[in-house]
Amino acid sequence: MIKALSSACSVELRFWRFWPMLASMATVGGELLSTGQAAKLLGSSRQQVVNLCERGDLPFVRVGAHRKVRREHVEALLRPRQPLTRDQLKSLWLHQAVAGGLVADPDGVLSKAGENLDRLLRQHRGTMAEVWLRRWQDKINEGVGSVLRVLTSEDPEAVEMRQNSPFAGVLSQAQRGKVLESFKRRGWERAA
Repeated sequence: MIKALSSACSVELRFWRFWPMLASMATVGGELLSTGQAAKLLGSSRQQVVNLCERGDLPFVRVGAHRKVRREHVEALLRPRQPLTRDQLKSLWLHQAVAGGLVADPDGVLSKAGENLDRLLRQHRGTMAEVWLRRWQDKINEGVGSVLRVLTSEDPEAVEMRQNSPFAGVLSQAQRGKVLESFKRRGWERAA
């Protein structure tokens, strides 16, 4: 028992001895950045980057006790967002209505999306649509929170994902009609 414990401790110590090298290797290709590195790129403080992460405005992963962010997500904050087109905004309104259904009946909505995904993945094998459908599959596997963020976000990836949505049939025809009528009266004002 003591020998096994000693062996496990030495493996862990060897890992931590190489950790600085491994962490720097992760940033060499520009993949993951520390909050300090992200702060330099953004021209902000490290605390502001942490706040962006905690608010959900900057996706991150934890490596031990440290937050790491993808360079592409940091660079996206530096690029101004294009206003949504009329079609993109209409899709956002419809998906926000789906989000309302998702919080009311997560199992039912995710089940319907899963059925649709299975069918759509068979139909779109080998196409760009398959790439976006696989991203939906990943978000659904991550859970309700991840799905809600995509349904309601205006970031470019979410806009593209909604163009290949597995949520057909979640809204009834009456619900869909109401959302589209509301959009005609109010929503189009923000469109590009």
